[in-house]
Amino acid sequence: RHAATANLLTRRDCVVVATVSCIYGLGTPEEYAERMLMLSVGEQLERDDLLRQFVSMQYKRNDIAFTRGTFRVRGDTVEIIPVYEELAVRIEFFGDEIDRITMLHPLTGEVIRQESSVHIFPASHYIAGPERMERALEAIEKERDERVAQLKKQNKLLEAQRLEMRTTYDLEMLRQVGVCPGVENYSRHFDGRAAGTPPHTLLDFFPDDFLLV
Repeated sequence: RHAATANLLTRRDCVVVATVSCIYGLGTPEEYAERMLMLSVGEQLERDDLLRQFVSMQYKRNDIAFTRGTFRVRGDTVEIIPVYEELAVRIEFFGDEIDRITMLHPLTGEVIRQESSVHIFPASHYIAGPERMERALEAIEKERDERVAQLKKQNKLLEAQRLEMRTTYDLEMLRQVGVCPGVENYSRHFDGRAAGTPPHTLLDFFPDDFLLV
């Protein structure tokens, strides 16, 4: 789905063959697109600022195991494998300027081609900026407190304790790293949707003039 959404937002000649998974919930297309990072040769950008942006997009630094969803740093060279790509992206800096962008084989290091610019999309569809994240956390806390109080009123003390512990753990994970196991269960709060409304799906990432067969 990552490859599908990335292509839908950057290309017009895109054909998507999907199963029933196309109606599974995803994050909002607007937030996903806004968090996309476009890098161009000649662009002024500090290397450390780029690393921070990768982390905020939920990519993980790993200088040893270089796999999808990770990036590594070697001096003035930063390499990343987007979650939707088979090739790695190498960004070479000269001072605070992007000097070269190349696509390479992640295992052999063979340079496949050189690019003048590249799009990097988030590692998760459920990504939120600081303000949106804070609103979501407040909404999750509110619902947690309501559900816990409801369970206690029904004398379901064990269930109340489990719910409170699990949700509190998820909240802490969201605060610290921006994601948690089962984050899709909180999509309503990230989207600001009312209870009972359907979530965004892959179909929401298509342009208005798309053809469905």
